Amino acid sequence: MTEDLSALAKDAVAASRAASDPDYPVFHVAPPVGRLNDPNGLLVDGGTYHVFYQFTPLHPHRKLVYWGHTSSTDLARWEHHAPAVVPDSPYDANGAYSGNAIVLEGAELPAAPASAPYQLFFTGNLKDPVTGERTASQNLVTSRDLVTFTKWEGNPLIPTHAPGYTAHYRDPQVFRDPDAPGQFRMLLGVQRQDETGAALLYRSTDLLSWDLEGELTFPDAGGAFERFGYMWECPGIVRLTDELTGEDWDVLIWCPQGISPQAEGYENVFACTYTVGHLVGTELRDCDGTFHEVDRGFEFYAPQAFARRPSEPGAVTLVGWLGNAGEDDQPSVSTGGWVHALSVPRRLSLRGGRLVQRPVLELGEGASTSCLSGSVLTAGATPVPELSGSRSWQLRVEGPQAGGPAPTWGVRIGTADCHVDVTIEDGSLVVDRSTSRYTQHGARRVVTLPPGADSVLEVLHDRSVTEIVSADGETVFALRSFVTPGTSGVSLLSSGGAQMRVVSLQARD
Repeated sequence: MTEDLSALAKDAVAASRAASDPDYPVFHVAPPVGRLNDPNGLLVDGGTYHVFYQFTPLHPHRKLVYWGHTSSTDLARWEHHAPAVVPDSPYDANGAYSGNAIVLEGAELPAAPASAPYQLFFTGNLKDPVTGERTASQNLVTSRDLVTFTKWEGNPLIPTHAPGYTAHYRDPQVFRDPDAPGQFRMLLGVQRQDETGAALLYRSTDLLSWDLEGELTFPDAGGAFERFGYMWECPGIVRLTDELTGEDWDVLIWCPQGISPQAEGYENVFACTYTVGHLVGTELRDCDGTFHEVDRGFEFYAPQAFARRPSEPGAVTLVGWLGNAGEDDQPSVSTGGWVHALSVPRRLSLRGGRLVQRPVLELGEGASTSCLSGSVLTAGATPVPELSGSRSWQLRVEGPQAGGPAPTWGVRIGTADCHVDVTIEDGSLVVDRSTSRYTQHGARRVVTLPPGADSVLEVLHDRSVTEIVSADGETVFALRSFVTPGTSGVSLLSSGGAQMRVVSLQARD
């Protein structure tokens, strides 16, 4: 008898104790049970945001990877739904892996597969049980209502990897070609036979038949990306306008595994990077080979932007996985039977060629303004009374004005014995979680800030998840912050009696 994988997931969710775990976040997406990783198929449907994600409900006992599904109308309260994609087909028996979505409308619909507005693309993973040989295929799921999801009867659309590449061939991003109406493109992360990473582009007019165009190349980059890591995961291209020049640029965001640049940063298991240029055919022109990390935090990977209808344009908004490959042994596994979370949605822009990310979060009423003078850092901290009983909050703080000796200032999350310190020191952002309950991928990290960008900190803390924004969104830092359960208030830290001003704060619980 065939195993009912949908029922297995349903039973696991019904038996879950995750929601009662004091570490379980309030306004970040976390799995209802088991393991979460890459965000998938992000889309906006009218006023509702839908997030799909890699979901392993039976983790750590069985590695059955589904697409989980949650939705929100305010990006702060999320409702879980039944899994949208279940690994129950011959081509995805070892997992329904990452991909994206596209939302169709108008004249696109009659010719669309199943005449459905919602088209979800994913990589099916299959491994030979004897040899372990992998087959990766690209597949389609359609939906008319985002309640019922149907695998396309003609799957797989792309049954295997192209000649010259290995079976590491995955993570499709399908998008409309802005320069060729009626045509669609697919960007795939791949590995060449010589075990170097690359990205491929396909083209289609019907979303079913896909023609390989070739590798994405960088003619003006001086060879910077020709042997850049051993595999490229989760590539995506978004078009953004530079706030300073008004020029439109195509921003490639991707995860090159195995890079070792000689620069500050890139300490995570695998990096998440971006570069800018102009996509013409298969060339990303005007890209000089410069690249940067998307997020400087301990945990961040595989981000993706929301898809929208052409008639409902909006800001490019991104969500990332707050985790690292192979780092699943977190406190929440034993206390609540769940692990990992997604970032708060971030609105994207460019400023002088650098990516700017601003969190999109409104927790509700409760803003407050006050002026506090912190203690000497080594001597203690000044609590923020309005947040004394809150475990989930958003806080924006201004530090000392320019001039005179540069003091150390910032915030402490948690108690004296178990905390995370977020401070500005000599023009750098310093995050120290060495006394917290989770330090698997580093206890302390220093990030050099852009000149003059060290006067404001925005901190979003959600029980065991923290995101930090500085330099008006040019520097972001995400981390898992397991402090003492139930006591994650906040205190202001400063040296030399420096004045700090709480510009705004909001508490959720």
